[in-house]
Amino acid sequence: MDESNIVEELERSGLTRRDFVKKTAAVGAGATALGMLVVEPALGRSAVDKVKWISPRGTLDVMDDFNLWVPIKLGYFRKLGIDVSLAPGDASGNLPSVANHQVDMGYPSPGVLTSSIDAGVPVISVWEQYPAQVFDFVLPAKSKLTSPKQLAGKTIAVFTIAWRSIVDPMLAEVGVNPKSVKYREFGASWVQAVALGQADAGLAWEGLRAQLVGQSATFGSAFALKFLVGAQWGSKGPSNSYVIRKSDLSDPKKVDLYTRFLAGSVWGSEFTKANPRAACQITYEARPALQQLISPQIALNSMMQLASGYSVFHRKAPHLYGWHDSAAWSRYLAAIAKLGQTKTKLALSDVVTNQLVKAANTKADVGSAHRQGAAYKLNSIFSNTKVPPGYPL
Repeated sequence: MDESNIVEELERSGLTRRDFVKKTAAVGAGATALGMLVVEPALGRSAVDKVKWISPRGTLDVMDDFNLWVPIKLGYFRKLGIDVSLAPGDASGNLPSVANHQVDMGYPSPGVLTSSIDAGVPVISVWEQYPAQVFDFVLPAKSKLTSPKQLAGKTIAVFTIAWRSIVDPMLAEVGVNPKSVKYREFGASWVQAVALGQADAGLAWEGLRAQLVGQSATFGSAFALKFLVGAQWGSKGPSNSYVIRKSDLSDPKKVDLYTRFLAGSVWGSEFTKANPRAACQITYEARPALQQLISPQIALNSMMQLASGYSVFHRKAPHLYGWHDSAAWSRYLAAIAKLGQTKTKLALSDVVTNQLVKAANTKADVGSAHRQGAAYKLNSIFSNTKVPPGYPL
C-alpha cells in the first residue's frame, strides 16, 4: 500500500495524518502498522464507551439518520472514544427503555416526549435535531383539500393512534378542533390507505415526503399523492429531539459521553454540508434493504429535505446544531396543556435543556469534516445524482 492510499484509508477511518505520525512514533512502527492503528478501540483512551441510540421508527432503512451513519462509517465516533449502535424502535419513542437503562438515547416526537414526562418517565431532551416543523399531511392526488383548515370533520390515516399526540396540536394550531376528525389506524399501510382513498389525509414528514414522491412517479396513478407541507403553514417547531435520562445530567462522565456523541452528530452534518452526495452514498450503502426501496436520487432528495431542517439554527443565531428554541417549546407546551395532552402545562426546564449544546458544537472537528467531505470519492452511481435545489445547508 503506497502512502497516498494509506492516507486515504486513515481519513476514511477518522485518523488524521497527524494522528498517524504521533501513534507510529509512539510505538516505533511504520506504515505497516496501519491495520493495528485503525482497529484500535479509541485514540488516547483505554476503553471505548458505548452509546445505544434508538429510532422512533420500526426500521433503520431510511435516510433520516445520515448524521449518525457518516461518523460511524468513517470512524469519527471511534476517534471520540465511542462505540455507537443504532436500533429500530417504535412510535412510542421507547422512552421507558431509556429510563430503564435498556438504551441510552431516544428520538421521540414532541408529543411522545411530553406525554411520557407527564406520565412520570424521567427523561429530558438534550438536542433539538429538527428545530422546525417536520410533519406534513399526505393527501390523495385528486383531493380538493388545499389547506389543513379543511381537515375538520375528515378522516386521518395513522400508523398507530399514538400519533394523535402529533396531529392534534397541528390541527389546533390552524383552528381545527381535533375532536372533529376521525383517526383510522392502518399500521404500515397508512399511506397506501390514503392513496386508495380510504382516508382523506394521513400524517407524513420531511424525508418521507421525498420517498413518497419518488414512489408516486414509479407507480403512477395507483400511488398518486400530494402534500400539505407543514413548514409552509405550521409553526416553527418543535419536532423530534434526542432524549436521555434526566439523572444523567448530574453525572459528569455521562455528560462528557453524550457531549462527544453529539459532537459526532455535528461532524456528520458538517461532512454532509461539504459533500451531500457523499453522505448520501455512505448512508445508502449502510442500509442494503433501503437500496431495494428507493433509488439513489430519491435517497438524496430525501436526505436533503432532512438535512436542511436539521441545520435551521446552525444557519442563524445562535448558529448551533441542536439548540432548543425556548419560545417555540413554550408555545407548544401551552398548546398541548390546553388540549389536555398533559395534565398541566409542563415546565420548560423539565422537558428540554441546552446544557450540552454549545460544548458539543465546539468539540466537533469541523475542519476535518469539511476536508474529508471534499475529498471523498463518489462511486459511479452517486456521481450521476444531482443535489436538489431549494434545501440550504
